[in-house]
Amino acid sequence: MAAVTLAGSPGPNSRSTALLGLAAQRLSDEGLRVRNIAVRELPASELLAADMKNPAIADALRAVEQAGIVIVATPVYKAAYSGLLKSFLDLLPQSGLKDKAVLPIATGGSNAHLLALDYALRPVLACLGARVVVESLFVADGQTDFTDGRITLAPEIRLRLDNALANLQEAHSRLISDTPIIANTFLPTFAV
Repeated sequence: MAAVTLAGSPGPNSRSTALLGLAAQRLSDEGLRVRNIAVRELPASELLAADMKNPAIADALRAVEQAGIVIVATPVYKAAYSGLLKSFLDLLPQSGLKDKAVLPIATGGSNAHLLALDYALRPVLACLGARVVVESLFVADGQTDFTDGRITLAPEIRLRLDNALANLQEAHSRLISDTPIIANTFLPTFAV
């Protein structure tokens, strides 16, 4: 099984990217093949011009197409996910997440940004055909220690991440076994 992570932070050293790295490592430790894509490393001009013939962009799009699991991580800016991530998601075909299990992750300054995932990002993921979008994982800055690019999670956040990843893998297993799933099923992993 292949998984793809999409890091939507424009900065090279961000909480959301570090959190995504932890998620990717946990999946990898469980034997999944994980491909990490930092959207900020794609050629900017070609990304903004929607040049899907560019080899780096075409390769990233192909990786998403071939994955069964997609984890999307973004910082929350001005009550929405990053414009960089939006630029990449706009390149996916209308059914670009069809038959995939998707986990949206975001970080933000406070819980006031919590709903950006459910009201901004989740509808886009559903529009792209994601069969299952497990419940979002939002992590406020105060719930982590982030020093020198390393992130340490509070125990309750570590537990929520573990639950989210377990639900993600379960959802993917249900998809590949043709177990009936209601489109855009919410699998609970989050409580404030």
